[in-house]
Amino acid sequence: MRAIARDTYGSVDVLELRDVPQPVAGEGEVLVRVRAAGVDAGVWHLMTGLPYLLRLMGYGLRAPAVPVLGREVAGRVEAVGAGVTRFRPGDEVFGFCEGAFAEYVTAGEDRFAARPANLTAEQAAAVPLSAVTALQALRDAGRVRAGQRVLVIGAAGGVGTFAVQLAKTFGAHVTGVCSTTKTDLVRSLGADDVLDYTREDYADGTRRFDLVLDTAGNARLSRLRRALTPRGTLVLVGGEGGGRWLGGTDRVLRALLLSPFVRQRLRGLFSAERGEDLEVLKELVEAGGVTPVVDRTYPLSELPDAIRRLRESRARGKVVITV
Repeated sequence: MRAIARDTYGSVDVLELRDVPQPVAGEGEVLVRVRAAGVDAGVWHLMTGLPYLLRLMGYGLRAPAVPVLGREVAGRVEAVGAGVTRFRPGDEVFGFCEGAFAEYVTAGEDRFAARPANLTAEQAAAVPLSAVTALQALRDAGRVRAGQRVLVIGAAGGVGTFAVQLAKTFGAHVTGVCSTTKTDLVRSLGADDVLDYTREDYADGTRRFDLVLDTAGNARLSRLRRALTPRGTLVLVGGEGGGRWLGGTDRVLRALLLSPFVRQRLRGLFSAERGEDLEVLKELVEAGGVTPVVDRTYPLSELPDAIRRLRESRARGKVVITV
């Protein structure tokens, strides 16, 4: 089968379209013919092997442990392994996997859900990682409640577009932060207020929020805390900068160390790829409460261009690969 693979860490230049062995569904697994795959921020980190902390987490010290990138997928079940009861060949599914930038993938049946009836494969591929991250950030880490004032920083990004919509379904008053060219998009997602960060400062003290969700990954903790109520909650989703060893994770560590000594709750999110959360999102999507925002689709051979668009912060919502 054809796949985008690499044997070393590096820039997009290490990626190439090549023939690799087609996977076979093992016990409890399904084989999926890939229709589309989402491109998330983690793709760049796993491609480059940065920060180095990732390599210590099992992704390969000197070379990638999994040569094919991509971790969110939508496609058709082609075959099922022994013991699989939830799916059968022909079912349209979406979910988590390793090696999504390929013609076929395998993963445990508990990592997939039936594709929402009102989504295309391209839209469904945009959901798993970003929407589950937003859901867990708001519901689990943020403990969001109806009537709260929620600030979403990076509201036009992959996680942010889902966070705005999910916060509204939870009954919150939502303010989104984004750049000038993306304010209309964030407003269309249901945000009650939209702040253009090039013109307005969300931390100038004139506004206070019960929950601040930072998906942009580079603001200082002291600045983010100024936007919180005295007992508000800050949730950090990912992080950028911070050096080649820890990257943005050093900010999360500082937040966790500081939290016991202040009245505000400071949390970092390391999302879990749970199939039950896919089911929650499927219901919300089919009910019309959440709609994926797909910025642009690229064919498999143009994955490097897709990654560049994401890294340059030009994307509005998710970038998706079609296979």
